[in-house]
Amino acid sequence: MDRRDGPERAHDLVLFGATGFVGELTARYLAAHAPAHCRWALAGRSREKLEALRDRLAAEHPHCVKLPLLEADAADAGALRELARSARVVASTVGPYIWYGEPLVAACAEEGTDYLDLTGEPEFVDLMYVRHDARARETGARLVHACGFDSVPHDLGVYFTVRQLPRDVPLRVDGFVRSNAFFSGGTFASALTALGRGRHMRAAAHQRRLHEPRQVGRRARAPLGGPRFSAETGAWALPLPTLDPRVVARSAAALPLYGPDFRYRHYAAVRSLPVALGGVAAVGAGAVAAQFPPVRRWLMERYEPGQGPDAGRRSRSWFTVRFVGEGGGRRVYTEVSGGDPGYDETAKMLAESALCLAFDEGLPRTSGQVTTAVAMGDALLDRLTAAGIRFRVAAEH
Repeated sequence: MDRRDGPERAHDLVLFGATGFVGELTARYLAAHAPAHCRWALAGRSREKLEALRDRLAAEHPHCVKLPLLEADAADAGALRELARSARVVASTVGPYIWYGEPLVAACAEEGTDYLDLTGEPEFVDLMYVRHDARARETGARLVHACGFDSVPHDLGVYFTVRQLPRDVPLRVDGFVRSNAFFSGGTFASALTALGRGRHMRAAAHQRRLHEPRQVGRRARAPLGGPRFSAETGAWALPLPTLDPRVVARSAAALPLYGPDFRYRHYAAVRSLPVALGGVAAVGAGAVAAQFPPVRRWLMERYEPGQGPDAGRRSRSWFTVRFVGEGGGRRVYTEVSGGDPGYDETAKMLAESALCLAFDEGLPRTSGQVTTAVAMGDALLDRLTAAGIRFRVAAEH
């Protein structure tokens, strides 16, 4: 089924969770950059907060004074079905997604509505594939997870890198992430939740493997590399067991552009060895603490969702992802970089992804759970470049 069939919907785009920290940043970006013909709306559980946000937006952008407001709780399946039925695209910032995300995914899959979110939670993504991919394929809905710093710079960065390499040969790409950014309460809650659900995460991954079709004649992998000193970046490379390499591998499995045998490894790049060792120790301590629910709850209460770095701190934040790609006797160095990754740039990535799905012509005809590279590819790459996120070839040999 083509999701564009049927009666006209009231909204091109609905932003769900608009009054949260990243939600408001995304709303501000849309207020400034959405095209004049875009029919978009703010959604959340509190009309009072939605009205206050609309007033703040209208103070800077008078055209937002009559922005539609939709009340819906993340646990109200009926309200979410009505919301999904009214929109062509729904973008959600309501996490941790493993707690709050599934009812909206289910509603969008059922109603043939494109869905985007900011999750970095592998368990959630795997469960949504198992439970809702098939229905989304039937209705034509595109379910696109991880449309922020998780995992757009890495997914599209590898896509950009692969485009610089020879076709139809085995390809190897390594990614090295550097940033000085701070995190919000929502990100902290999501990370602690994921660290505390290792057994559930492994079970969800196993379920996904049982449902996913096996590849024949091609291979796409994202193994966890070991710690090492990277001569390519002049930094210590620490393996990052995040959602990002899984997203890259799924793009590679779906797109012949990545060649017959593709491998990606994902690292944090740290200049100082003591800092690298300290980071490993901190993550290890967090993983241990997250296994105990009372400790996890206590940590979350220290830094609650809805809080985040102020504009001054965000203005000083940056990220860089350096990629080293090899294949067919060639080596290429590419780079993706931008400002504050977790919030300002994440809001930009989510908003541009939503606008891309809503308005860009010539996108691949896909449905079900798909990655940003598979669903939007060149169109989103062009949008983000125009919006100030830099994709460049640094060197090639």
